[in-house]
Amino acid sequence: MEFLELDISEMILQLDKLNAESKPLWGQMSAQRMVEHLTDTIKMASGKVKFPLEIPEDKIEKMQAFLDSDKPMARGIDVPFAKKETALRNDEIELAIDEFLLEWIDFENHYDEDETRKELHPYYGYLNYDQWMRLHSKHITHHFEQFGLK
Repeated sequence: MEFLELDISEMILQLDKLNAESKPLWGQMSAQRMVEHLTDTIKMASGKVKFPLEIPEDKIEKMQAFLDSDKPMARGIDVPFAKKETALRNDEIELAIDEFLLEWIDFENHYDEDETRKELHPYYGYLNYDQWMRLHSKHITHHFEQFGLK
């Protein structure tokens, strides 16, 4: 499967196609909830939001191998760190997209400051910048497809 190139200008152009009435092709997330969910993952990659490891340590190697594969993310998976009932934190989708942009810049700066950094993902263990980029590529592709953006 082909995953998105993570060009922030292109991602924002795609996100700007969304509005409060945009409906997913599958799942229950609103467009704004999806943007805020992507932003939450970026915050996790920057070390701003922390969750405990949810899988046994002996499964990390297999999970990280998935990141390197061409397999897409599955639809309809519930994860404890992305609850459906999470309240929206922005007043409108445009502000959620602005937050996404600012957090992406912080993410890039976080790893520019120290290329050896690793941050914990609850299902993939500690990831370096390249692994986070691969995860973001798969994750953003998944949600862009959910909303017909890819």
